[in-house]
Amino acid sequence: MAVNVSRIKRTLIGEPFPTHQESHERLDKVRALAVFASDPISSNAYATEAIMSVLIVIGVGALRLTMPLALAVMGLVLLVVFSYIQTILHYPDGGGAYTVTKDNLGETPSLFAGSALLIDYVLTVSVSVSAGMRAVTSAVPELLPYSVPMALFAIILLTWVNLRGVRESGTVFAIPTYLFVVGVLVTVLLGLVRISGMFGLPYPVNPVHAVEAAAHPASTFLFIWLLLRAFAAGCTALTGIEAISNGVQAFKKPEARNAALTMVAMGVIAMSLFIGITYVSTSLHLIPYEEESILSQMTRAVTDGLPGGRFLYYWVQIFTMLILVLAANTGYQDFPRLSSFLAKDGFMPRWMQNRGDRLVFNGGIITLAIISSIVVMAFRADEIAMLPLYALGVMLSFTLSQSGMFHLMGRISHLKPGETLKTQVTTIHYERGVWWKRALNGVGAVVTFVVLLVLIATKFTEGAWLIVIAIPALVYGFRAIKRHYNAVAANLSTQTFDTHEMREIADAVIVPVAAVHRGTLRALRYASMWSDNVCAISISTDAQAKGRLLAKWAEFPEITDSIHLEIIDYEYRDILTPMVEYIINAANVTYAGMLVTVVIPEFIPERTSARFLHNQTANLLRSRLRHYDNVVIIDVPYLVQG
Repeated sequence: MAVNVSRIKRTLIGEPFPTHQESHERLDKVRALAVFASDPISSNAYATEAIMSVLIVIGVGALRLTMPLALAVMGLVLLVVFSYIQTILHYPDGGGAYTVTKDNLGETPSLFAGSALLIDYVLTVSVSVSAGMRAVTSAVPELLPYSVPMALFAIILLTWVNLRGVRESGTVFAIPTYLFVVGVLVTVLLGLVRISGMFGLPYPVNPVHAVEAAAHPASTFLFIWLLLRAFAAGCTALTGIEAISNGVQAFKKPEARNAALTMVAMGVIAMSLFIGITYVSTSLHLIPYEEESILSQMTRAVTDGLPGGRFLYYWVQIFTMLILVLAANTGYQDFPRLSSFLAKDGFMPRWMQNRGDRLVFNGGIITLAIISSIVVMAFRADEIAMLPLYALGVMLSFTLSQSGMFHLMGRISHLKPGETLKTQVTTIHYERGVWWKRALNGVGAVVTFVVLLVLIATKFTEGAWLIVIAIPALVYGFRAIKRHYNAVAANLSTQTFDTHEMREIADAVIVPVAAVHRGTLRALRYASMWSDNVCAISISTDAQAKGRLLAKWAEFPEITDSIHLEIIDYEYRDILTPMVEYIINAANVTYAGMLVTVVIPEFIPERTSARFLHNQTANLLRSRLRHYDNVVIIDVPYLVQG
């Protein structure tokens, strides 16, 4: 059975990679852009619409402010991209906001950054697959009742691809990502050509739809409040930007340079799409409404009446759906990596930093898949209901990261030419132009903090309160894990250890016996090799069973004659309680201050499925005895064929 399981694993996951092959599994810039940038690139499918959906509350005329707000968002994106390029260059080992904050602002802010990002990555997966399924059910409404199962299947598929390795996931995700970019860029360029009247192409047909958008009273407060809310909504274009800075070590050498170039390419592509979609949509006076996205309206208007127009329209729609699903891969890349950094520092389970057969963090990938699946089921794959929870975490991490870089640039500014300074994490050198870099980091930190406050204020009652509570709760959990590891380390420390403190090992062995069979006889013989003082303990609840046990015991005198058999008559069915009491009494009274050895016989069916057919007494006994530090447990298994 074990061979079959291994064969299935090899078929699904692939042959294991040796550790030295890790450098060959790293990503080139083309694959890395698809792996790490699918989230910020895919956000262009809804970022413009997010701004317009808020402005329409003021009135249709307010939609003219979409472009200025989009330019403001682009400015913020450029600030954040610049900040993360500096992060990549100054922290080439990766870790992004968590590492920067830890190195410059301290442990507590770094834990807030880490918890915010982990939550954001979970929501990235949940929202992305749910949005992808919404695209499917919009095209085929009959599939709407199956949204949750389809979303869960998408998570399983993404998990499988990522467990196969970084390079394989990069290859799989590269094609849809680039085809989405090409399709939208062609549509935007075609829209610009038609709007300008070049080449004699007719002006696009405006697919205006009637909407109920009664203008609110134009009070100054309401107007400014809605502008801020629209700007904050447009900041969904920033989600996923930090991904590259977290995964620097996934790049081919030179890692930092390749990661920085990929960050630049991501910023250029994402903002070109964002501004292009916004300009064409506002030029066509498109109006957001529930039944059709702004991107779909724009593509349909631009391609209407042109040869091959329908093909381009479906091209954009199909690859929009695919990239929305694949945008979840950003979470799959960064959740495991960030978890490994936190685990290395003792704030998450240590096994989160272990790599699997394919040199990926299996524990983080599977953990992310489980939590994301729970979120999808809890929200019934409704990404609209999840959106109020989205972006809070990433804005908090942006604020902390840029504040950290502001502090780091301040330290660099005190260095003279040729001087270096080693921080807790990295080594910094003298740089020119530090003052303007620091100023940009400061502005970015202030702006993202304002956006964070606006998001909390405007989305609090819509579900953002969950994130406001979850982030501190997660930080508390991190600290609890750290305290546990510190306590374990203190207990295991040998700094003040004296060998005279060690307990003596009692010259006695206890063997729990339920019946006399081959497994029992093997355990008794094994125990006899350890000590001349072996006691077999059996709990009798039936006189006939007791007689059969004594008769069977007498059949093997060469093994049993030298062993004392203790049978305890017991009127109840719970045989573990008197057995544990006997063993603990021996450890605490008869052999007080000494270690008592308990040899537990257990027969193991060859087939895994057959193990559920047998009593789990041995497992339960081990579980009960492990709570006592003066009892040593030895298992003696006996393999049963069939």
